[in-house]
Amino acid sequence: MKRKSGQDPEITKNWRPATLAVRGGSARSEWGETSEALFLTSGYCYDRAEDAAARFAGEQQGMTYSRLQNPTVEMLEKRIALLEGAEACRSTASGMAAMTAALLCQLSAGDHVVAGKALFGSCRWLTDTLLPKFGIETTTVDATDNDAWEKAVRPNTKVFFFETPANPTMDVADMAAICGIARAHGITSVVDNAFATPALQRPLEFGADVVAYSATKMMDGQGRVLAGAVCGTEDFIINTLLPFHRNTGPTLAAFNAWVVLKGLETLDLRIRRQSENALKVAKFLEGRVDKVLYPGLESHPQHALAMKQMEMAGPIFSLYAGGGREEAHGLLNALELVDISNNIGDSRSLMTHPASTTHYGMAEAARLEVGITEDMLRLNVGLEDPQDVIDDLDRALKAIGR
Repeated sequence: MKRKSGQDPEITKNWRPATLAVRGGSARSEWGETSEALFLTSGYCYDRAEDAAARFAGEQQGMTYSRLQNPTVEMLEKRIALLEGAEACRSTASGMAAMTAALLCQLSAGDHVVAGKALFGSCRWLTDTLLPKFGIETTTVDATDNDAWEKAVRPNTKVFFFETPANPTMDVADMAAICGIARAHGITSVVDNAFATPALQRPLEFGADVVAYSATKMMDGQGRVLAGAVCGTEDFIINTLLPFHRNTGPTLAAFNAWVVLKGLETLDLRIRRQSENALKVAKFLEGRVDKVLYPGLESHPQHALAMKQMEMAGPIFSLYAGGGREEAHGLLNALELVDISNNIGDSRSLMTHPASTTHYGMAEAARLEVGITEDMLRLNVGLEDPQDVIDDLDRALKAIGR
């Protein structure tokens, strides 16, 4: 590969996703390094004062400050955009920074948002608590009910916001239908695609306008750093998101960007093997617990839709263990291999109790409305031998009398 091949659209347009994940966006320095260079710098120098003025005025190419540009971060942004099939991408310091920026950059007092009820707990805090503080009203709907989105539209509706598959209920929303409704009304659709990543699902192909990520999850894939990303058209990223990002500063550190670049190299391999493992584990659990919520199972209410939108069902699913919090915590405490952890997308198998962790901040009534009960557990299936994970779960289930 030549120094700038990874950033040449005439070359990268011919590369397939697995190749883009390894080489897309890469640019070598004059030293010809094999791995992407890590630029740990806060600022940049200029040969002449006129050069500095020209760069700030946008009249000269080049970087000015790492809150705005960094070569390592730029490589990650270009790689994610290529994987997503987006014109542009802007990275952020965390997934929640990405969700917040994707919404607030385009909303003002008096605007209205329609959001799926089943969202990550902090995303529900954004829609239910933060946006109203700025005079922005939110209506939450069952994301799987297409008619509900249409009925919720108002003259001042500016954004549709949803996650599919949803965390932790695993609801699968019909992206083509929902984004079609949004487009017909001149509304911007924002999709949280953290559970699937572009390796399994590309929302832009189903009509989404903006795709937001917690790159902390599958993109890093090994529980090392926090990162986020927002993808969309060049116009949206530069003229709508960038002014918000530039002046509020949710900037991704160069080191974190470098780690995620390394994670993306193995994303295709990891997510496919973990999806295969998850299906095996889910099939085992389906006969041992009250209910398993996994789009890869035929028993999932949106299984056909999930298989239409996704290449595979991903490594994450939820289950109802039966009983209540005591039984759920008892199962977690009996695990010997699977870690008790509220993260997802890791190469290690992780399990958590959403009602007391990731969705603790939601009101109890809101949790119950979307099905987050005291006996729900969420499982991220890792790269271990799936039989070892099954054996561990079998032992833990027996410990609680299941």
